[in-house]
Amino acid sequence: MQYIIYCDESEKNGKYYGNFYGGALVKSTDFHLVKDTLEKRKEELGFKGEVKWQKVTDQYLEKYIELIDTFFDFIEINKVKVRIMFTHNMYLPNELSKEQRDNEYFLLYYQFFKHAFGLKYSNPSTNPISLYIFFDQLPDTKEKNQKFIDYIYNLQFQDIFKDANLYINSKDDIAEAVSHKHVILQCLDIVLGAMEFRLNEKHKEIPEGKKRRGKRTRAKEKLYKHINKRIRKIYPGFNIGESTGRSGDNKNLWNHPYRHWKFTPSEKKLNQRYIPKNK
Repeated sequence: MQYIIYCDESEKNGKYYGNFYGGALVKSTDFHLVKDTLEKRKEELGFKGEVKWQKVTDQYLEKYIELIDTFFDFIEINKVKVRIMFTHNMYLPNELSKEQRDNEYFLLYYQFFKHAFGLKYSNPSTNPISLYIFFDQLPDTKEKNQKFIDYIYNLQFQDIFKDANLYINSKDDIAEAVSHKHVILQCLDIVLGAMEFRLNEKHKEIPEGKKRRGKRTRAKEKLYKHINKRIRKIYPGFNIGESTGRSGDNKNLWNHPYRHWKFTPSEKKLNQRYIPKNK
């Protein structure tokens, strides 16, 4: 058994929320069914290249809805697990060192990967499970990227991974993905982009010199609403701006097919320049 995990990131400094990270996990026993079904659906819908949030238009809206429905069909039956993490601009971490500030992107990414899926609860058996990890292309220097990969690789030596019998065969099993080759990563990008779009109220944006929103903005809002409808089919009343509850059981960090995590620093201060606004 193997867990194939795709990770992506989005807006770092949004109007209200930032540091968006997303992940999609598929078991090896389901991988080819999920991948092949999504690729076939893309072809049937006439998509010639990569699908992604930034490419959503009014012309292709219905096709994006149909593709994302196929993706959520798999989420609904827990053959794909999706996790979204973000921070709120209301809070700032206290007293970060220069090194921590310089490496904030990777430090948060590390926390996301380590905790968001609840991997420590994923394998109560004694049978070992390996991880194969795809990160969307990392944006920093080769040296910093490699250091991050080393940290991810070394997670397997921590108790929360050892106790769950999780391991990574080699550092070659932690790859930087070329997104146009990975349809699961593309679908994740759409969901992650939709959450960032709505939480930062980009659905209200009006182009300079115009009196109303553009067609692309309206199309993206419709796609977001459809995605939210699919989430609420699984979790009625789902609040996209808060961490998903655990229903009294920490194992639901793993069991739930879809979760959000509003990451808040343990040592924090109020951002004086931020005026909170009701969502």
